[in-house]
Amino acid sequence: MDVNAPYTSFVAVGDSFTEGMSDLLPDGTYRGWADLLAARFTAARPGFRYANLAVRGKLIRQILDEQVDRAAAMDADVVTFVGGLNDAIRPRCDMGRVCGVLEEAVERLAPNCRQLVLMRSPGRNGPVLERVRPRMEQLFAHVDDLAARHGALVVDLYGAEVLSDVRLWDDDRLHLTPEGHRRVSEAVWQTLGGTTEYDWTGPLPRPPAPPPWFTRRKTDLRFARTHLLPWVHRRLTGRSSGDGRAPKRPELLPYDA
Repeated sequence: MDVNAPYTSFVAVGDSFTEGMSDLLPDGTYRGWADLLAARFTAARPGFRYANLAVRGKLIRQILDEQVDRAAAMDADVVTFVGGLNDAIRPRCDMGRVCGVLEEAVERLAPNCRQLVLMRSPGRNGPVLERVRPRMEQLFAHVDDLAARHGALVVDLYGAEVLSDVRLWDDDRLHLTPEGHRRVSEAVWQTLGGTTEYDWTGPLPRPPAPPPWFTRRKTDLRFARTHLLPWVHRRLTGRSSGDGRAPKRPELLPYDA
């Protein structure tokens, strides 16, 4: 780690991307890029404190109302804030409102930490990305503007071609695999001035030949039954995967990886 930036604490704010889905641990909990980053910090500075307030399924307004003031009150050295994509993938979304809430969150967080980190989130290649790409790019343009105005850093995951590779995305097509989270952690680490361990933008090995058409259709049907239909049902019934779920690390405490 850069000796000119002796960070001692880190708070992560956001949704499932920051909670760590789908980097599943043997005990059934999720790890994810933020935990991996905290472990890197702890190795460099024992006693490093870490809180993760992110909860899956949260919309940008919920993140603002439930997490932002709590994070600001912790007065941490580093705060990461990623949100808005759960709004963008919904059929009806007012991106002007989303950008306004994002701005309010940044204005509350930036004065209450040494370094605020924002992200241009990655997207998996496929029809969903193409449908929401204009919304994502509108959101990311606002992220860039806010960062310039408030002295925040921006980690450009969206611009890294490797993170659109379907092999770095879980079967639900919404969350990164463990290798995807490892690369995000390295990207944030390097953006904060950490010593480069490897090229997180490097390509994956050459892919094997695509499976037969029938195999691909079976995969699509399994995805629809296991992930898409439950997601649609939650939207129709006004429920969220994060309803009633508490943050996995609600307090800023020393991190024991």
